[in-house]
Amino acid sequence: MEYRKLTVQEALERLLPPQPTCILFHTHPDADAIGSAFALAAFLEAQGSCCYCLCADEVPERLSFLNEGLQQSVLPSSLPDGFENARFISVDTASPSQLGALYALYGDRVSLMIDHHETGTPYADHLIVPDAAACGEIVYDLIAASGKEAPGVCDSLLYAAISGDTGGFRFSNVTKETHLRAAALVERGVDVAEISHKLFGVKSFPVLRAERLGFDKLHLYDKGKVGISAISFEDKQFNKLQDEHLSSVVDVVRSVEGVEIAVVIRQIEKERAFRVSMRANVDFDVAAVCAKFGGGGHRRAAGATVEAKDVEEAERLVLDAIQKS
Repeated sequence: MEYRKLTVQEALERLLPPQPTCILFHTHPDADAIGSAFALAAFLEAQGSCCYCLCADEVPERLSFLNEGLQQSVLPSSLPDGFENARFISVDTASPSQLGALYALYGDRVSLMIDHHETGTPYADHLIVPDAAACGEIVYDLIAASGKEAPGVCDSLLYAAISGDTGGFRFSNVTKETHLRAAALVERGVDVAEISHKLFGVKSFPVLRAERLGFDKLHLYDKGKVGISAISFEDKQFNKLQDEHLSSVVDVVRSVEGVEIAVVIRQIEKERAFRVSMRANVDFDVAAVCAKFGGGGHRRAAGATVEAKDVEEAERLVLDAIQKS
């Protein structure tokens, strides 16, 4: 099916008319997804819409400061009455598979997707800006282009979204415009130190256990240029870890000297499904590798879900895809 590519103004024409609105974002949510969704929700509510943010997974504990006081749960079971005929929008979600269980529930009702990933599968009319380092940048531009005032909470949420997806402005996706948007948010009073501390300066004991496990499971290939850490469901159970605790393991792998391509593979449950997170420290298109498994993302940061009989086979499949790229 053909979907329309929209301009900022065309997207605003769909967003601004007041009506009940559900804003969807991807599974295993990160700061960009959460911050973008709740910033957009707060802005639209200021324009007269009643909004609710939804995800197939709950907000991780370490990021719960983003929706604190705004919405207690993001699971579809928490959707209150009154949204039967809602407008459905998605943010920071490049492909149907990234919506998880939400796609079966609401996928055919999404009328607008707002995203910044270079590789993906559009499932609705869309505003996709691959040059944006974070979806939060696109939401920032939408609010700015509207000429309407946004609640103050939007500023902190958007700063967290942008900072989160750029690794604190350290990644190659950062542009001059990224810094200018962030500077404007700081000028409006965002507490940079507090947000940065919550995003990057605090780690729970489970997260530290997860990072140690990721290092213990690390295998190096191609003379140390490819680092893969593969974690089974049993590994997670034994170490009392949830998927949310594993999000920083890929940064452990990519920090190893000599590693150019960092990969973390984690078994989702006991079934044959493995979530892959891939990062490149050099100019290598990990999105193209992930696309082989139905995933996508950016040239240097992407993800996919791989089917395999066990964690060893998943590791072999991913390594083979990298070596053939």
